[in-house]
Amino acid sequence: MTKSLKWNKIGKVFDPTQYGLINGCKEFAQSPQALEFNDFVRVYFSTRARDPENGKFLSHIAYVDMSKDFREILKVSNTSVIDLGVLGTFDEHGIFPINVMRHDDRILAYTCGWSRRSSTSVETGIGFAESFDSGATFEKLGSGPIVGASLNEPFLVGDAFVRYFEGKFHMWYMFGIKWAVMEEEAAPDRVYKIGHATSMNGIDWKKEEGLQVVPDKLHENESMALPTVEFFDGRYHMFFCYRESSDFRNNSARGYRLGYAYSYDLKSWVRNDKLGGAVVSKTGWDSEMQCYPHLLKMGGDLFLLYNGNEFGRFGFGVLKLVRNSFDRIQN
Repeated sequence: MTKSLKWNKIGKVFDPTQYGLINGCKEFAQSPQALEFNDFVRVYFSTRARDPENGKFLSHIAYVDMSKDFREILKVSNTSVIDLGVLGTFDEHGIFPINVMRHDDRILAYTCGWSRRSSTSVETGIGFAESFDSGATFEKLGSGPIVGASLNEPFLVGDAFVRYFEGKFHMWYMFGIKWAVMEEEAAPDRVYKIGHATSMNGIDWKKEEGLQVVPDKLHENESMALPTVEFFDGRYHMFFCYRESSDFRNNSARGYRLGYAYSYDLKSWVRNDKLGGAVVSKTGWDSEMQCYPHLLKMGGDLFLLYNGNEFGRFGFGVLKLVRNSFDRIQN
């Protein structure tokens, strides 16, 4: 009988409201994504400030350095990690999230740039940047995206998660399938799924155009975002977050939850959210929502970073895998 993964809940480990952040940001530490160093772990996140011209949010990238057990905060960044785009570019109004990885002594970043529209709220694309100062700041390859809208994925390409497996770069990402007015007198809402692409150099990508790699659980209008993949104990594990595509902001029953799938070949994914073992708490900071997961393999252990209520307004938390729980998964 197949049993779920088991996690020790370390709890919420960072609250952005307790620190002075960059660019006047006061709340939100969304999509925590970690990079291991010798003596600490750096967690990048998206935080928000108000655009002085119109009062809308702008998403900026910051980071916090923590001890490897996530119990101690060592440093919070006080300068911009990466600049937003100039007028008219794909990341003019925010970067959320940023996925950072090491490869051949380089530190690479894949960004999700946001730009506002009039008929719909936003458009997104995937950018590329590299750090030359040990991950403190990142320089963009150029002003445009390396992956964006295309013939069969016409909008909302973003949320890239990139790893180097089996001799090539693999990217899992979000792509939109439609915008629609789903509630009377409401603004259009978006529906998006998880796709896959490969690359030999990390910059030029071949998408499996329009292919949804993780099946729906709720219905065809289920939205899925922020895939994260790690190889551990003989298989590839993917976490992501999913929700209803309307009435999700104020109705916790329709809000984000963490989904789970596994694969042996990076092609076929078996979805079984119960196996993931990550469930909302009965009370507290993640009792209404769990979203924006990130898997981190470090020191022989597997950690899962994620946001809780209100889309990470008050920070992120961590789960640590109970090491022998994999032994209980039978095919």
